Amino acid sequence: MKSPVDVSHDTNASVRTDKWLWAARCFKSRSMAGGACTAGQVKVNDKTAKPSQAVKIGDMVDVVTPGGRRILEVKALAEKRGPASIAETLYDDQTPEEMKPPPRVQVEPAGARPTKRQRRRLDRLRERW
Repeated sequence: MKSPVDVSHDTNASVRTDKWLWAARCFKSRSMAGGACTAGQVKVNDKTAKPSQAVKIGDMVDVVTPGGRRILEVKALAEKRGPASIAETLYDDQTPEEMKPPPRVQVEPAGARPTKRQRRRLDRLRERW
């Protein structure tokens, strides 16, 4: 069975920067990726990249995403967006640990009613006092 996304490992091939960033799931849409390039938030090999600039395997991409700054080494090329499992194979994340954002924690809204499980735990705690 053929993969829905054609991933290329050919060292001579190239893909537009905005397409690659979108396929690698750095941005939700290709227009957002192009906008980041136009705003100067994307650098390929330490040079500011335009959306139409070619990205090749081995290039270093420094990009400011909505989740924070990332430094990625291009490992494979794709022109179409696919599943996250395939997107992770397109790059090697070189972002230093101190620059990575902390993991997301789900926070309950203030003043929300406790769930049945939470209420039972509260009742058990109150019985001890």
